[in-house]
Amino acid sequence: MKTAAAIAGCLFVANVQAQDMGMVRKMQENKFAAVPGMPSCITAAVQSGDPTKGASVLLFKGKAGCMVPWHWHTPVEQVMLVSGSATFEMKDHKGSTTVGPGGYAMMPSKHVHQFKCTSACTGFVSSDTAFDIHYVDAAGKEVPPEAALAKKK
Repeated sequence: MKTAAAIAGCLFVANVQAQDMGMVRKMQENKFAAVPGMPSCITAAVQSGDPTKGASVLLFKGKAGCMVPWHWHTPVEQVMLVSGSATFEMKDHKGSTTVGPGGYAMMPSKHVHQFKCTSACTGFVSSDTAFDIHYVDAAGKEVPPEAALAKKK
């Protein structure tokens, strides 16, 4: 799915200038925006890098109950929770794991997983190359974001 190009327009706000020098940012200084191709209950702010071109770190916020259904990414994805609680489920693991603040998950490239904020949650996502998201159905076949994110009846 081609969400990477759309992310730039929504998230890449004055971040380039900060790349040539160190930076410190307070939580309230972040500019959170919707992430195209992701559920509307998730917003994010770029902390470093350009997620459309290479390695990056994003700070995300998710509402309680927010689910990112089965998907995979091209980059290696690392997630560290800062507040709240979230559940990770991976296709190659039995069951799910719920983590709280300080909880960590790493998914190798193309590793199918899903994520749910079990309470309102905030965390960091680090990607080692341009960020993308590819949703899959129960059989592991890639599906468009619209189909994956449609409300189940």
